[in-house]
Amino acid sequence: MSQRAEPVRILVVDDEARIRKLLRKYLAAEGFVVGEAADGEQALAEVRRGTWDLIVLDLMLPGKDGWEVCREIRKEWELPVIMLTARGDEFDRVLGLELGADDYIVKPFSPREVVARVKAMLRRVRKASEPDRQLSFAGVVVDPEARTVTVKGEPVALTPKEFDLLLALVKAPGRAFRRDELLNLVWGYDFYGDSRTVDTHITRLREKLGRAGAPPLITTVWGVGYKLEVRDA
Repeated sequence: MSQRAEPVRILVVDDEARIRKLLRKYLAAEGFVVGEAADGEQALAEVRRGTWDLIVLDLMLPGKDGWEVCREIRKEWELPVIMLTARGDEFDRVLGLELGADDYIVKPFSPREVVARVKAMLRRVRKASEPDRQLSFAGVVVDPEARTVTVKGEPVALTPKEFDLLLALVKAPGRAFRRDELLNLVWGYDFYGDSRTVDTHITRLREKLGRAGAPPLITTVWGVGYKLEVRDA
């Protein structure tokens, strides 16, 4: 992949000016262009401009909260989202991931941790795709280079993590992956989540492919994890 000509643009969404200022300082020091939004409506207005590469999104926002903003983003964009939450409850984390967040950080946090998570996310999302050929299974076509998925010729909108998860499975059809393997392959060793993150994304992936008319290709291997079922085209 050629070098990126323009700096990466990060949108920080938080209703606390102190936090926005702190994250701007640390992210800008790493060469990122940083924008700010103080509430959900402002965040969505910024996203609609189409100029951002990643969003750091607070969960507890006035008006539209972070859950609703994330849900709206996922309807139209594949923009990576790192969610900030003041609560470490499993319910909040799982719900955020189900709505399409790619990672989460619990407050209080170190700004250096946020920078590290942003860099790790960008490495995974923008990782140069090998010029692999399209992979096709029972009407589902995955194009690793274009990062697109179609079912019976119709495009299916996936989040970056959903695409990476599907790609990992289709590259090794018939192989049973443990949940921790998929977690490391897709989210990386520096991800602080657990294997239930994989279950959540598999469920969403199955639903999206199923709604598009794909047969059930992703099989649960009980006591192990998941595999792509090998079927005749």
